Amino acid sequence: MINELSNLEFLSTRAGFNVAVRHIKRTISIMEDAAAKKNLADLLYQIDDEEMVGERAGLVLRVLLVDKLGYKTVSANLRSVVGDPASLAKEFEKWKGVDLVVAYHHPELGLLVANPKIAEELAAFGSLRKRELLVVYAGKGAAPADAACQHAAELAINFFEGGKSKVPPALLRGGFVAKAIKTKAAPRAPKAPGKVRKPASRTTRRVAVKRPVQEAQRVAPPVVTAAAPPAAVPTGPVRMTPRYAVVVQNELFHNGNVEAWKRIVASYNAKYPNLQVYIYYDGERIMDINSLFKWGKVKHGSAIEFAVAGNDIKDVAKLQRYLAQGASHQFEAFLKGPVNNVLRLF
Repeated sequence: MINELSNLEFLSTRAGFNVAVRHIKRTISIMEDAAAKKNLADLLYQIDDEEMVGERAGLVLRVLLVDKLGYKTVSANLRSVVGDPASLAKEFEKWKGVDLVVAYHHPELGLLVANPKIAEELAAFGSLRKRELLVVYAGKGAAPADAACQHAAELAINFFEGGKSKVPPALLRGGFVAKAIKTKAAPRAPKAPGKVRKPASRTTRRVAVKRPVQEAQRVAPPVVTAAAPPAAVPTGPVRMTPRYAVVVQNELFHNGNVEAWKRIVASYNAKYPNLQVYIYYDGERIMDINSLFKWGKVKHGSAIEFAVAGNDIKDVAKLQRYLAQGASHQFEAFLKGPVNNVLRLF
């Protein structure tokens, strides 16, 4: 009895009670949709509710898929890196005899949920890291899960880890067909008066972002401002870009380069407060740049990686160009102006 009361302590406050009521109402609504043979991951992806992500989403998976519908679950700490999980959707969409949901415990973004039959949802995972937890739920909606569901979950884990197995014909026949998902469009910011430039094609932007920077590119001197202009609040599912390499062109990545990077990242965060920049070196995430990038630690030719997480991600190519200049002998362009002011780079 005492343990039960301790678990309900959060209900003693108005804020905690209201949070619980909203969660229950949302869960009941999702439950009704899931009963109509709708994939739970698709529902979570489309509702775009900030209160139904991360660990909250994990609670919904447990109460609906495990406790109510009796889905079979298989979990594994991945034995290898999965660079392009979205490519697996072509295989899983053939499995019409079973409903699938995957949950990936991302080291930075927390719990991510996806329908593995939809490439767009799997792409939001980014690359799957070695030794991180992946859970597969397999069932048949409101119908009781059977041994075929257990086998499907085990096979799915094997496919995520790079294995290849023969899929039983029973898993290829059924009514669990992947359907196109719909997400709310992000609100457009008002256009500034003046000449309108034709936007680059989607293909061109993708190529520009993914091309590693091998040479530092000279950019115009930055403008210093006390505060960056406010950014529109984006909507949509949270995702993370791949890691992009920035090659150090300076002889040593010294304190000047460190300060340049800090000001570049601060400028990006000021323009896009809903996006977060992650920095990696030698495969490890860097929590504090100063703790690693000391004089003589990172030398010419070393590759420093970064990634951006959030929704409605923008200006990654520009960020990469600025970081490349900040890692070269041209870093001083970013050190001009008062220390406490923000550079208007984006």
